[in-house]
Amino acid sequence: MSELEGAGQAAGPRWQPIGPVERRVLGVLVEKAKTTPDAYPMTLNALVAGCNQKSNRYPVMQLAPEDVDQALDRLRQLGAAGIVQGLGRVDKYRHYFYEWLGVDKVEAAVMAELLLRGAQTEGELRAHVARMEPVADLPALRQLLASLRAKGLIVSLTPEGRGHVVAHALYLPQEMERLRAEYSGRAVLAEGAFSASQAAAPPAASTVPAPSAGDREALAALRAAVDELQTQIAQLQHEVEQLGGSLRGTQAELERLRAELGGA
Repeated sequence: MSELEGAGQAAGPRWQPIGPVERRVLGVLVEKAKTTPDAYPMTLNALVAGCNQKSNRYPVMQLAPEDVDQALDRLRQLGAAGIVQGLGRVDKYRHYFYEWLGVDKVEAAVMAELLLRGAQTEGELRAHVARMEPVADLPALRQLLASLRAKGLIVSLTPEGRGHVVAHALYLPQEMERLRAEYSGRAVLAEGAFSASQAAAPPAASTVPAPSAGDREALAALRAAVDELQTQIAQLQHEVEQLGGSLRGTQAELERLRAELGGA
């Protein structure tokens, strides 16, 4: 076992906030280990292609090999990634995500999707995580989020309930401050728009009865159906992205093979 491998397997999580390029590189390492294990560990060229792909990424980046190489150096210093020796003449890289964060494989998939795509609603996140690990339904996802929140790894950007938005906690402090301010501003605008619509609406007739218990149950069922439709739409969007991504992944694999053959 190399010194880097020993550092990666040391007991106890040691995570800390990291920059956007490090987050992208680490997310790609976890993603490819789960979705294309035959191409993992990854070469530098494959990592660059994975970081710059247009599907399953927000924001889309255009990183140069030296950007990714510098990020790998920082991740190795933190014990979050390492070089795998003895796999050919081209260096290959792996993650130590489970040990670094102290998570299991499904929690790792949730964190990787948040690293790759940024803040998401619960419905979006469940659909996106499904390409790495199965999550039965929203209650199952919420259990995962509760576990990650207890570990300090995720934060809520909006109140819990319909449209609840969550983000990972690996942002740098100034980034997290901007993100919280952005979603706080959205809430203020939404509240202002609602207040304006209420003020403009004609006064309700005093004869309108209060909703019955049956009406409230029907409304709750309708909201649940809307949430499920949003989840299905996000899943369909993911499947379309995955079809396009598979084509780009094939091209990236060909580039990786050309680079390895060129270095042989």
